[in-house]
Amino acid sequence: MESHLAKVFNGIVGGISLEVASVTIFVALLCFCILIGHLIGENRWTNESTVTLLLGLCAGFLTLVVTKWRNSRLLSFDEELFFIYLIPPIIFNAGFQVEKKQFFQNFSVIFLFGAAGTVISFCFISGGVYLLFKLMGVTSFGIRQFLAIGAIFSATDSVCTLQVLNQDETPLLYSLVFGEGVVNDATSIVLFNSVQKLDLESFGALSALQLLWTFLYLFITSTALGVATGLFSAFIMKKLYFGRFTWMPYPHDVYLNAFFPVFNFWGKNSLNLHSATREIAIMSLMAYFSYMLAQMCSLSGILAIFFCGVVMSHYTWHNVTEGSRTTTRHAFATASFVAETFIFLYVGMDALDIDKWKQSNGSVHTTLVVSGALLVLIMVGRAAFVFPLANFANCFRSRAKISFSQQFIIWWAGIIRGAVTIALSYEQFSAARQSSSDGAFLITNSIIVVLFTTMVFGSVTSPLIRANLFSNSSNVPASEMDPSSLEEAQVSFLENIGDDEDGSISMGFILMHPMSAIRYLWRRFDHRFMRPLFGGYGSTQ
Repeated sequence: MESHLAKVFNGIVGGISLEVASVTIFVALLCFCILIGHLIGENRWTNESTVTLLLGLCAGFLTLVVTKWRNSRLLSFDEELFFIYLIPPIIFNAGFQVEKKQFFQNFSVIFLFGAAGTVISFCFISGGVYLLFKLMGVTSFGIRQFLAIGAIFSATDSVCTLQVLNQDETPLLYSLVFGEGVVNDATSIVLFNSVQKLDLESFGALSALQLLWTFLYLFITSTALGVATGLFSAFIMKKLYFGRFTWMPYPHDVYLNAFFPVFNFWGKNSLNLHSATREIAIMSLMAYFSYMLAQMCSLSGILAIFFCGVVMSHYTWHNVTEGSRTTTRHAFATASFVAETFIFLYVGMDALDIDKWKQSNGSVHTTLVVSGALLVLIMVGRAAFVFPLANFANCFRSRAKISFSQQFIIWWAGIIRGAVTIALSYEQFSAARQSSSDGAFLITNSIIVVLFTTMVFGSVTSPLIRANLFSNSSNVPASEMDPSSLEEAQVSFLENIGDDEDGSISMGFILMHPMSAIRYLWRRFDHRFMRPLFGGYGSTQ
């Protein structure tokens, strides 16, 4: 669909196509947003996400004026563009750049918040919306729609909080907020997809068990697909190391060459040019392949590409040349940054799409009541799991316990809603929007919630964190969180745990410290078997 503003510019630029003019203006806006974000720097009361959203609102308003209040969009796209082109680089970079030591050390708490907590929030919001709409007399929605609303508004957006937190100053809090945000997005989308597949003709205990099974199946298979793709990329990079000028099999690779003779095709004098270009291309395409394969199989692409990024950073990244290592980190971070800016800018402009507001027949009072009720349900639903689950986790943590101030920041960070909420709203209610006003009403309310939480809660995030967290002297420094290397971890366990002579740990320690035992055993397995096969830090090329 051509935008009205593009038609206006068509009269100015003559023969230039409408799409070119629209894209040129949008790219100029992106550049302007990046420059403004740089100028605001470490401003206390704002952040780049909020500024980009406000600039999107301003651009949408100017577009409305130019088009005589007909259309606020420079570009027209549906939710598929968001899920296929914009979200993959963001999630992949999150997995690729994550501090793996902190992430996996706190993985039990992250999974508790991101998976179990999201399910609790999903139940609170779904039940609350059902009661609210029943009181309002809305009868066009069924159980599937109410469950979908619960999944839609369970998706958090902690970008504003992460822009304020420092990974070095508050490693525990950053790891929990970051990790929970990624797992939460994946869990919300998995729940949303599970609801679509659920048979709700006779909703009961069996349907609830079916929903749980579908959720676990999608979660496990999506993660396994991402890990498998990442390991495959690492194996290819290690066996076909593009930075080497000669092909030289190694002792621990002889048995692999016997089973994979294709890798012996190159002779000892083979020369491979443009190695960095091919390395970066393969890493990027393999990551995107994991996402699209998951989507094609009706799995969670977010989980797949996130864990693919984690595995690539642990194995594949160490198999490429030094130049490719530097380039990949900057390239992936740049793609993620541009995609995030694009999303916030477009959300701001899309909020002023006059067609949605015309199709929604809700009065101003009704809209404010529903939006306010949704916000209250989001806050209560999040508090219902953050504080109880954090204190439950503290019972099993001997050190680095989650303080009340940190719990409050985790709760606050999860109130903000973002582009995932809007994209899921479009996916669920765009068809209903064409046939009735209820679909448009839900979409407009989701936009209101996203704008309010991002601009209000996001603006207060920075001073709130500084007041409630950085003034707290009980923060645990990074050096006390976890040993800084595999060797230090092994020495610590050998000296303090009382391991057997063969390096195995005692059953008593496993029972007393199960998570620490799992991490230790994984490190030993990774060092002995995984790195010689797939490469990684410290492995012999």
